Amino acid sequence: MKQAGFPLGMLLLFWVSYVTDFSLVLLIKGGALSGTDTYQSLVNKTFGFPGYLLLSVLQFLYPFIAMISYNIIAGDTLSKVFQRIPGVDPENLFIGRHFIIGLSTVTFTLPLSLYRDIAKLGKISLISTGLTTLILGIVMARAVSLGPHIPKTEDAWVFAKPNAIQAVGVMSFAFICHHNCFLVYSSLEEPTVAKWSRLIRMSIVISVFICIVFATCGYLTFTGFTQGDLFENYCRNDDLVTFGRFCYGVTVILTYPMECFVTREVIANVFFGGNLSLVFHIVVTVMVITVATLVSLLIDCLGIVLELNGVLCATPLIFIIPSACYLKLSEEPKTHSDKIMSCVMLPIGAVVMVFGFVMAVTNPQDCTHGQEMFYCFPDNFSHTNTSDSHVQQTTQLPILNISIFQ
Repeated sequence: MKQAGFPLGMLLLFWVSYVTDFSLVLLIKGGALSGTDTYQSLVNKTFGFPGYLLLSVLQFLYPFIAMISYNIIAGDTLSKVFQRIPGVDPENLFIGRHFIIGLSTVTFTLPLSLYRDIAKLGKISLISTGLTTLILGIVMARAVSLGPHIPKTEDAWVFAKPNAIQAVGVMSFAFICHHNCFLVYSSLEEPTVAKWSRLIRMSIVISVFICIVFATCGYLTFTGFTQGDLFENYCRNDDLVTFGRFCYGVTVILTYPMECFVTREVIANVFFGGNLSLVFHIVVTVMVITVATLVSLLIDCLGIVLELNGVLCATPLIFIIPSACYLKLSEEPKTHSDKIMSCVMLPIGAVVMVFGFVMAVTNPQDCTHGQEMFYCFPDNFSHTNTSDSHVQQTTQLPILNISIFQ
């Protein structure tokens, strides 16, 4: 919402969700037309080895970068939770983001990622969904109690902003599940296109509702001060938000294995003919998670990770490749609704990918990682007069153990 402008951002959110719904069904239809049961085999049969290789790279990079972003979130979020434990020194090494990322990897994400059957993560996904509901309630509560006390930026309610393409990249990152849709489709009892369509529609509707509430409450609270990680906006001494941070950290840790499944499957398909022995299954899993963990220890700004992953990986996986495969495989007339929509999606995806990448590199999001926002300091906060220079100055102040929003 901050990048696109709130009204345009809402419209784009609905549009990206519709395109996601359409392309997920389109992929399964393409699989049925080609007699294939994986995204990679579909592209291989449609465009040959070059297409297969390109898709494999994208299918690996998207979940791999997502794993990095989940580690960043877990480290940033849970470190603030542990700092709120009475008597704990904020500078303690054992509550730092680096230690937490390493600990969560060894304790949770690695063991869960070692499963060989994705269906075994079903209960874990249910827990993650329940925690998301709690987080949503906390964000809504703080929109009511905290929002009126934070000054709104001058451009808060403009219809559109020049960074709208970057916003599409972030939204694409949020909605994409194309890289593992065949895995989920094959796990259904008696899978059919009609059954898949109903499942996807229900999932997208729920996801859109959650995204709208999060986006609305988050943006109405912080407007132009909104960070790439929304929880970076809240004051550290807010106990309700601390509980929300804990739920958020657990949620991303539980989501992490889904992405690892896809990266491992891509490696298995490209280098091992689709099958991994138990030894190679463990070796590949450990190697992928180790590299992702090391990279996440070096990067701490979430916004640019989401943008680049969205425009470079998510956009072609959602917009371009499903449309191209269907257009080549389908024998329906050119006036068929699926073909018309595919012809629209393909060039739009190319534009978002190219211009989104250029804008993400030349105009990156601000990142005040690890710093308290100016409104968390009562002595430096004015409800009526907050200039840009004042905001810039106070956001650089050292972290204080004070908050007026408990």
